[in-house]
Amino acid sequence: MSDNFSPEISSRICTHMNEDHASAVVLYAQAFGGVADATMAQMQSIDAQGMNLTAQVNGEPVSVRIEFDHVLADSEDAHQTLIAMVKQARVQSK
Repeated sequence: MSDNFSPEISSRICTHMNEDHASAVVLYAQAFGGVADATMAQMQSIDAQGMNLTAQVNGEPVSVRIEFDHVLADSEDAHQTLIAMVKQARVQSK
């Protein structure tokens, strides 16, 4: 894990996403993780290269790794990238 993404930063981002943006995490799994049938998802960790999710498909947990399109510089880059990804996922799902 990059020094810019300590376990504490990863945990903070994951907690925020899971508590405040749960629908976005499901969209990530569906649009970028290839799990179109996901009904729920949780972000387990994030690092400079990507994020690890656990999605629920037909009641079963599925591990999902989503690589970013660039190496993230810091948590602000993560924030902006996650926003851009959810916007892209919303467009794709229409």
